[in-house]
Amino acid sequence: MTGIDEVARATGVSTATVSRALRGLPNVSETTRAAVRRAADELGYVASSSASGLASGRTLAMGVVVPSVSRWFYTSVLEGVDAELRSASYDMILFNLGGHRGDRERVFHRSILRKRTDALLALCLDFTADERHQLASIAHPTIVVGGPVKGLRSVGIDEKGTARTATEHLIQLGHCDIAHLGGEDEEGLNKQVPIGRLHGFQAAMRDAGLPVRPEWIIPGGFSLPESRAAMNALLDRAGPRPTAVFAGSDEMAMGAILAAYDHGLRVPDDLSVIGIDNHDFAESFGLTTMAQDPFDQGAVAARILLDELGGAEPRTRSVRMPASLIVRSSTAAPAAVPALA
Repeated sequence: MTGIDEVARATGVSTATVSRALRGLPNVSETTRAAVRRAADELGYVASSSASGLASGRTLAMGVVVPSVSRWFYTSVLEGVDAELRSASYDMILFNLGGHRGDRERVFHRSILRKRTDALLALCLDFTADERHQLASIAHPTIVVGGPVKGLRSVGIDEKGTARTATEHLIQLGHCDIAHLGGEDEEGLNKQVPIGRLHGFQAAMRDAGLPVRPEWIIPGGFSLPESRAAMNALLDRAGPRPTAVFAGSDEMAMGAILAAYDHGLRVPDDLSVIGIDNHDFAESFGLTTMAQDPFDQGAVAARILLDELGGAEPRTRSVRMPASLIVRSSTAAPAAVPALA
């Protein structure tokens, strides 16, 4: 069986450098890291995580807590985290809370306290005071992906600024009657995401001198079925209807598009729709959106934790990732209202 000494001889570096390169630790050049990984693959060397763990006092595993695995954003972040961890020969232990409320007790009071992981990455979660106490008691490096959390660093987009840009796109097209499909998510999740997007919408409308109609701010639950039902209910009401909708996610925007079709409306002729994400299905829907990259967000967050586990100075500030407007066929200028005879 190939040993670490053989990889070191093949690459002309020390066994310590081989170990650091394969574990993704700092102070190894990318050229050396690539050479070591190539030699390890060619020789069939597989690092023993148990031996490395005994030597370092670590598990060589990172805990990732996700509210569920049913949403595109969550699975995309997980793919980015996994790619970064695999390159560092780290394992990922996934704690799936399973939707509404979930089994947080299992994660924060049993699994983490048993020190099964070296660090914790959480997706779109906020922490209770007791959970924060548990994390502090074991000094786990911790980071959040998807929305700011008070007292913790995070990786994510500027929620308010992104929502403002999306709403301004509709305003610049000439829309004045704009609804917002958003609302709060499930209990226990990070409410700063929907709140930030609502505030961005309100700020853009206010700065343009346009009214925000409370009855046109409707909850979509970040899901296509729920947003479709909510938008259908809005379109069923008597009185004026919006000419455009800013949805706080692409899945909700898709729900709005389907609701428009349910009512015989054309998109964008009768109703313009914009979302946030650049979901895998966004292009198929012709959806105009504020694109973000959850894969990169997951990879960046995992790399921050890996670097700190390798001895790098802890990063205290959050990381703001980019979001950019992609214009497709779901938005256009509002149709002209025919003059009265």
